[in-house]
Parts: sequence; C-alpha cells; structure tokens
Amino acid sequence: MQLSTYIQDLLYRYECVIIPGFGAFLTHYASAQIDIETHTFYPPGKSISFNRQLQTNDGLLANYVASAQGISYEVALQKIRNFTGKLSLNLSEGKTVSLDNIGDFSFNKERVVQFFPSGNKNFDAGSFGLTTFISSEVSRVIETNISAAETTETPLLFTPRKRNTPYIKYAAVGLIAVAVAGLGGMKLYESGVQDHNFVQKQKAETLVQKQIQEATFIISNPLPTVEVAVPKQTGKYHIVAGAFRVEENATTKVAQLHEKGFTAKLIGENKYGLHQVVYASYENRLEALTSLRNIKRTENKDAWLLVKELEN
Repeated sequence: MQLSTYIQDLLYRYECVIIPGFGAFLTHYASAQIDIETHTFYPPGKSISFNRQLQTNDGLLANYVASAQGISYEVALQKIRNFTGKLSLNLSEGKTVSLDNIGDFSFNKERVVQFFPSGNKNFDAGSFGLTTFISSEVSRVIETNISAAETTETPLLFTPRKRNTPYIKYAAVGLIAVAVAGLGGMKLYESGVQDHNFVQKQKAETLVQKQIQEATFIISNPLPTVEVAVPKQTGKYHIVAGAFRVEENATTKVAQLHEKGFTAKLIGENKYGLHQVVYASYENRLEALTSLRNIKRTENKDAWLLVKELEN
C-alpha cells in the first residue's frame, strides 16, 4: 500500500504525522525568501523533517486510511504495519525508498536512517496558489558627469516661449491616478486570494474532524453474560476500550473495567454493527486527552479518543 498520498493530505492539516513503528514527519513554517544571486522569489511554506524516535501510534494515520478506504481501524493499522515492514526491509538491503512529493529514505554508513525532503510540495495551506518565480535582472544606467570644458564649447541659446504646463500637469495627475488604481486592484486581488485560502482551509479541517474513528476488536470465544449497572455519564469525548461483535462480550468488558475502577459504559453500535465500550466520557477535551495518555501508558496502548455527541 502506498501511504504517500494519505500522508500528504495530513501534512496540510497537522504539524506531526506519525507512521506507527517507523517514525514521524514534522512540519516547520518558513517565511517568504528571496535569493539575491538567482533573483528567485520563494513564497511562505512548510519545510519537512523526520524524527525516528516518534513511533508510537496516535491513531491519526490509521483512522484516516480506514476512512479513505472504507475499512476497519484494525485492518488499516495492519496495512500500515505491512508497509513499514517492507520499507524497513528495503532500507536494510541498501536501497533508497522514495515517498512521492515527501522525500527519500536511506541508510548512512553507520546504518542510521537519513531523510532527504523533497522541495516539490508546499504544505502550507495559506500559500495556496503561490509559486516560485524568477525575476529578470534590473539594469541600472549611471550618468557620467560632464566636464566644465565640454559645457563651454557649444553655447546653447534659449528662446523664451510659453510652455503648455496644464497638459503636463494633467498627464502627471493621470499617471498618479492609474498607479493608485493599480495598487488598489493588487490589494483587492491579494485579499481575494487570502479569503479563498482561508475558506478552503476551513473546509479541509471540517472534513478531517468528521472522519470515522472506530477501532474493531473481535473476541472469538464469547464470555459469560454479566449484568452491570452503568452510571449515567455526559460528555462528547470518549476513550474507546474496544468494539465487539457480540453484545455479551461488550457487557463483560464493561464489568472488567469497573473492577479496575473505571467508569466504563456501552455507547451503542457503530456503523459496522459493533458494540462500543469506553473507559470514560468527558466534557472537557484536555481532561480526556490527559486520561487517554495515562490509559495508553498503563492499560491499553491501542486505546483512542472518539469525539461524538451521544443521544439521550
């Protein structure tokens, strides 16, 4: 599976995109630049770097792949693992691995992965439509001073006459008006481009927030049914513990989490007909993220955050 397209989509919206088990791409904002020697103008953009130490799955890439291909989270995660395994094998064989419009990977002499970013893609959504261009060199003519001797050789005779100053004055006023109109048109054009970029960025971020975030967990041997009294919880931020085909297995999972001290509950079926179990629900997003980090560290590294309004 080629992940470069999915990674490019996410790099437009996020500053960090992790490939589980391999590393993470980080974006850094760079302001507009001018190369004086080559007369080249570069628009503002995002430069890309790679961090081999960030390999823990945060669910971002797997959820996006699952949504784009219409598959479950578990299947998407397995496809990513297959991809990273093949990528690591090619690197160990001394090959250079390229990701389209992102960059190239290879081993150096110390057998350490090195990354060479590609400069063909600008991942700054605010610079949409702006491209690099080269300006022609401006030639400047330096006037030489005329010696006093030359000025005295040929005297010039001036005949007084009336000058048509009104026409010159009107022409100067016309030129100023044209320049002001041109400057106003340029400002209006730049404002239109910025408004268009902002609207497109808002649409892209809204689309990502609506992506499906369901993980699939299937237990082949159903466990005994256990009746559990579930306390009522509120909040749209839910830490997912698992999703089960058999409802009795989901209920048993809730009971097991209660024994560990969690306020677990069932939140209904997802679009795949799986019964979802959550550790807890929160009103506050920061509290939910703090709890998620603790659970991933101590209980379940595959736990993830679901943002969804529940029906009463």
